[in-house]
Parts: sequence; C-alpha cells; structure tokens
Amino acid sequence: MKISIHPSLFSHEQPLTFGIIHYNNIQIGDSPQMLKGRLQLFQESIFFELQDQPVTAFDGINEWRGIFKALGKDPNRYRHSAEALFRRIKKQNYLQSVHSGIDINNFFSLEYQSPIGLYDQSKIEGDISIRLGVDGDIYEGLNGRTNSLENLLVTSDRKGPFGSPYVDSVRTAVTVDTTEAVQVIYLRPSLPSSDHERLTSSLKDMFIQVHGGTGTIQILSNRM
Repeated sequence: MKISIHPSLFSHEQPLTFGIIHYNNIQIGDSPQMLKGRLQLFQESIFFELQDQPVTAFDGINEWRGIFKALGKDPNRYRHSAEALFRRIKKQNYLQSVHSGIDINNFFSLEYQSPIGLYDQSKIEGDISIRLGVDGDIYEGLNGRTNSLENLLVTSDRKGPFGSPYVDSVRTAVTVDTTEAVQVIYLRPSLPSSDHERLTSSLKDMFIQVHGGTGTIQILSNRM
C-alpha cells in the first residue's frame, strides 16, 4: 500500500507534515494497566494546567487551529481532534479506556498536541492519498454524525475519504480484530524536521511494545 500527498497540496502555501506508520501482525485488546494509569495521570495533569489558561494557550492546539483556518475551515466550528480532547479534559470529562489502540492514540495526541488517525488496513481499498476535501466529500464519523469534509485534510482511498484531523470514519475504525493498521500523525510543521522522525518513532515503539508485531515509518511533507 502506497501513501502519498496529493499534487494539489504541493502548491498550497500552508506547510504540512505527516508521520506515517504501517503496522503488521499486531494484537489489539484491553489496555494494560500501565497505559490506563499513564493516560489517567496525564489527563489530570492537563486539567490542572487548564485551570489557569485556555486550551488555545497550548502551542500545538493553536497551531492546528491556524492550519484549519489557512485551509479554509473555521476552527471555531470544526475543532481538530486534539483540541476536542483537551476541551473534554478542561470540563473534567476524562477519556475512558476503549481498547489499547485507541488509548495509545489518545495518549500521544494529548502529548503531541496534534491529531492522530488510526485505521484498519484491511478496510482500506487501494493506495492512500492525503488531499483537501471537496464539495460532496462526506462520511459517517466516529462522532455519530454524517460529516462534511470540504476544505478539511482527508485521507482517501479508492472508495473515498475515510479519515481527517477533525474526526475519523466508522468505515476504517480499528477494533480488537485488527491485525494490520495505518497510523497518520498530523505533525506540527513548525517543529524541526528531526523532531518529526523522533516523535513518529516514539509512537511506533510504544505501540509495538503494547501490541507486538512490526512497524515501519515514513515522513511526508509538501515541502520536500
């Protein structure tokens, strides 16, 4: 399976960088207590930080709001997934454990202050293109709604879009039956290029530590 950035994004003035991880022979299940504990403690730490400052004071949250705006999407109406997690925590509506794949995704999304998508590779048809959504691009999201994807970054296959930094689709959701997966980290373009690879590798290593299997990474950018 090949993942690429659509040619139209190479002419866009907004820099974009993506960390891509392919996993094989993984085993999703209940999260180990170590992961559940770290996720809970991290949320409590963020909650206390948010008592004295707004969610937008966090650099990564604010940067991705700016990216949404630059791409033509109102960040006040369409909050990227990492910001949505922070706003839940601010209300002390802590994330509960779902399964090991989602829990790791949420943990690193909070740590990196960036959206992260995780997709069941067996449910993806053909190669993947990262592009800007157009009029008519919709899917049933994990938020329980049919979502319009126009002017949002989307990951798309032969059947159409299935993921975005706003909300991912039901179609390619990872479950306990998933054995092969693709993870997309919407990295902050302002970070040094060395950090892009370091952060992607760090996520891959912890994911494999919990799930077994193997993983390979690649970094994609419209500035390469």
